[in-house]
Amino acid sequence: MSDSLSGTPATILHVIGRLDGTSVSEARERLHAAIAAADSDVVLDVSGVQWVDVTGLGMIVDAHWRLRRQGRRLVLRGCPPQMRRALAVTRLRRVLAMEREEAAPSAA
Repeated sequence: MSDSLSGTPATILHVIGRLDGTSVSEARERLHAAIAAADSDVVLDVSGVQWVDVTGLGMIVDAHWRLRRQGRRLVLRGCPPQMRRALAVTRLRRVLAMEREEAAPSAA
């Protein structure tokens, strides 16, 4: 997981690889540090996530509620298909903010 600050007022964190029971502790530490350090929304770029399990989803929900209590938002960016399915099945898609994906330009 790497973090960076973009030109927007949101902190952006990038998650790469697996987000499961074996890797979530480091991701959770980085996410909590970003929440504590910033006064803005946090964007979690998950476009590089290859696998997510219930532990990873739990970390995301925890961050969502931490930020919501502070009047801020957690926004998911670049959700891969398997994560979209997991969010739909668990109905978290109704609760979590997700950036709209740009439609690919059609071939002329």
